[in-house]
Amino acid sequence: MPCSSKAPPRPLPTAAIPDSPWIVSDELWERIEPLLPRRERRFRYPGRKPLPDRQVLCGILHVLHTDIQWEYLPKELGFGSGMTCWRRLRDWNEAGVWQRLHEVLLAELNSARKLDWSRCVVDSARQSAKRGLPTGPSPVDRGRAGSKHHLITDGHGTPLAVILTGGNRNDVTQLLPLLDAVPPVRGRVGRPRRKAVTLYADRGYDHDSYRKQVRARGIVPAIARRGTEHGSGLGIHRWVVERTFAWLHGFRRLRVRWERRADIHEAFLKLACCLITHRQLKSFC
Repeated sequence: MPCSSKAPPRPLPTAAIPDSPWIVSDELWERIEPLLPRRERRFRYPGRKPLPDRQVLCGILHVLHTDIQWEYLPKELGFGSGMTCWRRLRDWNEAGVWQRLHEVLLAELNSARKLDWSRCVVDSARQSAKRGLPTGPSPVDRGRAGSKHHLITDGHGTPLAVILTGGNRNDVTQLLPLLDAVPPVRGRVGRPRRKAVTLYADRGYDHDSYRKQVRARGIVPAIARRGTEHGSGLGIHRWVVERTFAWLHGFRRLRVRWERRADIHEAFLKLACCLITHRQLKSFC
């Protein structure tokens, strides 16, 4: 029989794969697009037309979800080159896009009265790091190099702030920086809110001087004490931060740190927090 003259089927474009987690929905894009920095148009020697920001963002999310190397990013899906996506991620992070997006989403949740300000929860999670700074020898992993994600959430588990440090940094040293990193959350009448009523933490944050500093900020510390038996009852409030860490590390790029530059890994970390906050907004509203 004669060979068929049909060309092999082309890969589906990005918009034709609605179930892919790296597809940017119209709802999310409406919030992100106004925050992106505008590039000045060059009238003389304009060069090649830049790839649309939405397609590049889909490529960044593809890396975040699949942990694929930048150079292997599939161009046939319309993402552009891996270096293009890397540069846009760097530039958008330097412009504070993810921080502002997080504040916008938190304000919407606060306006809908879906942020639980009665309590906040802090915790940390260690990850192995293959390169870059800040890293440090982990005291619980045979001295292997690693980094730490320090997280504070509200009572529902919505991330309020996240910090990246070396793996040898003590948890309690990041307690006050985490409280300071919570942005002023708008969305309701009156002054923006930055603090919860009660702070819940495990034994890693047990230190009397830090308790005093937390009280001085108008927050009641509920921190488990070392040397006491388990079963203090704080777990019924603290479990939400453990769940949020499970959500964060569901993004495969955050399980092992491959980035040499801390700002690139922090950009992924903040973007993941934005996506989790957006999911919370959709589930509540």
